[in-house]
Amino acid sequence: MAPRVAVAVSSRHCDAPPFPETDREKLVGEFIPTIKYHAARIKMRIPPNIEMDDLVSSGIVGLLDAFDRFDPSRGIKFKTYAEFRIRGTMLDYLREMDWFPRSIRQSSNRLRNAYSKLEGTLGRPPEEQEVARDLSITVDELRKRLATLSGLSVLSHDESAEDGEGSCVQHFLSEAAKDEAKEEELLRDLKEVLAKAIDTLPEREKQLIALYYYEDLTMREISEIFDLGEPRICQLHAQAVLRLRGKINTQLER
Repeated sequence: MAPRVAVAVSSRHCDAPPFPETDREKLVGEFIPTIKYHAARIKMRIPPNIEMDDLVSSGIVGLLDAFDRFDPSRGIKFKTYAEFRIRGTMLDYLREMDWFPRSIRQSSNRLRNAYSKLEGTLGRPPEEQEVARDLSITVDELRKRLATLSGLSVLSHDESAEDGEGSCVQHFLSEAAKDEAKEEELLRDLKEVLAKAIDTLPEREKQLIALYYYEDLTMREISEIFDLGEPRICQLHAQAVLRLRGKINTQLER
């Protein structure tokens, strides 16, 4: 995998200020556990054909990008900035691989729209039975569709503008990546919208999101806390993500 990293770095950082190669090697050595941690977290949510080594390699590229672009005058800790770049580069790699099939993206968009529409009509998060009725399917079928979306994350690039469902979240993430001067402000705004959206989730889904994204528990560990099967936890996670995506897009469109 080393040659792939070397090629990617040389092409991406040709205009960057030169740094001693020994500093880069030391930096990579220090951050490898962090890179592997993020790669492992992402690997759990994607198809098995995506190699762990490829995620780690893209994470190294993101780390070196952070090393070249870091500006301490912005008041951000390097570790925070580096982890953002590491994870972002891994997600960019997955997006280029187009790992999320078009049919599943379309299913995700239809479900997200159903949850969002019903919440607007009811003035509260809809129950599974209400969503199933709106889609003219059974609750079992709804849960099967949710199970296929277990790889979804709240802020990700797996939504595609090609599907005719342009994502405001995708736009915000792209703008943050393109304009470094706006990056901090855009991400702060996005986090505020996300925090408000999480507060409106049903209590069980709110707890699940907190345990998974903030406490870094696995689905299996969360299933033990809730005394539910792991597949059911994955369905509830997908449902919570769809609710959040709908809420976030609605807020950002205003």
